[in-house]
Amino acid sequence: MKINCKEDCGNAPLKEMIRDFNIAFGKGDIRSIADKLTDNIVWEMVGDKIIEGKEKVVAELEKMKEYTASELTIDHIITHGKVASCNGSFVMKEGGAKYAFCDVYDFDKSGKNARIKKMISFGVKIE
Repeated sequence: MKINCKEDCGNAPLKEMIRDFNIAFGKGDIRSIADKLTDNIVWEMVGDKIIEGKEKVVAELEKMKEYTASELTIDHIITHGKVASCNGSFVMKEGGAKYAFCDVYDFDKSGKNARIKKMISFGVKIE
């Protein structure tokens, strides 16, 4: 997978974690994703569904794991305390469809050992 990260993500622990989280998402690396979630994670896919609990989120990711990206672009990662957001785009490996995304994250604590307790995902297919 080609990765374009326009921002220096190494200057804050949460930025680095969010960068790695999105790369794992693009690769379908469920284990790496799950390691960054709390047991009571809430994942809201705006306009689609809300999934509560790590086991249910992992089950949803299992359904999605064959849909990996050939290219991921991260435009911005913004962090402040226990909140972060990330936006960018990705191109699907199968079929080449392109999507823009923006995710907002709430963490259980700040710092490098933080885990995601809530994620709100916005996604739009780009024609």
